[in-house]
Amino acid sequence: MKSKFGILALLLCMVSAGAWAQAQEAAQSAAADSNKQRNEADQKIYQMALRYNDPSIAKARLYDLIERNPSNPRYRELLGNIYFETEQYSSAALVALDLLQINDKSIPALEIAAYSLEQLGALDRALPHFESLHLLSGDLFSLYKASYLQYSLKKYDEALNSVNMLVKNKKSTEEKLAFPKKDNTNQEVTMQVAAYNLKGLIYKEQGNKEEAKLAFDEALKVSPEFEMAKENLAAL
Repeated sequence: MKSKFGILALLLCMVSAGAWAQAQEAAQSAAADSNKQRNEADQKIYQMALRYNDPSIAKARLYDLIERNPSNPRYRELLGNIYFETEQYSSAALVALDLLQINDKSIPALEIAAYSLEQLGALDRALPHFESLHLLSGDLFSLYKASYLQYSLKKYDEALNSVNMLVKNKKSTEEKLAFPKKDNTNQEVTMQVAAYNLKGLIYKEQGNKEEAKLAFDEALKVSPEFEMAKENLAAL
């Protein structure tokens, strides 16, 4: 008789455990459905806020999405972009640096960090992000930015190495940069010409006028009307 009661109790426990597991699964499924619905609603409001040029609402929705989906980096990237576009560079940099703690090879985070820190005047902190951008993506503009920051920080040997890499890259004869002119218009030259001009500035800062003149001449050989190179050459 006792064994029958034992078997019955065991069966009841098994039924209870099964029911509890089913209840847990149902609760988890309901929570997932609820989160999905809330995500979809927040994403719609975010898109609407962007359309109506209301960044404050867009940011608020992104914060909700980040809190609800902590493992999804995309929402932080979008938040960083909004901060950058609204010229809140400190906030943009902080968001990007948090992303880089999770994934130091994130191209969007490196871009936000590099340009935000540059805008804040933190050139020494922006430089490694531009260098990483070039190494990971092969982007020549990032290499040019890195070389210019190296020059600005008086890291002349590194800057020369970077501009020489630019000059030797075949794509530098195709990609272009815009430079301001005295009449407040812009003048486009190839990345290679811009690199020669920067090379001249580096040599000038080192007191090597002969090499500086050769570099400016190389720039003007390709783009004779490059106003900035003309001015730099005349200043020698």
